[in-house]
Amino acid sequence: MAHCNVSTKVAYFLAGFGIGAAVALLFAPLSGEETRKLIVDKAEEGKDYVASKGRELRKQAGDLVDQGKELVSKQKERLADVLEAGKQAARETFAR
Repeated sequence: MAHCNVSTKVAYFLAGFGIGAAVALLFAPLSGEETRKLIVDKAEEGKDYVASKGRELRKQAGDLVDQGKELVSKQKERLADVLEAGKQAARETFAR
């Protein structure tokens, strides 16, 4: 197994996953209809979870963008002040 490439490992993983899924279905304690309903319910829960996490991440990203804009604005103001002070110092130096 030490000399197997990634695609072989992925193939082994998928084969094991498929065999595990088949065994799980054979020994499932629920009927097919109940199992399908459970799968649908869990899929809905997963979809809702992903959607809520997506909204949270979007809000956090928006907050970070706003913070970044504020920081850039403050830095622009500081840079403008420094440039103006530099211009004033240059004027005073050349006026002598």
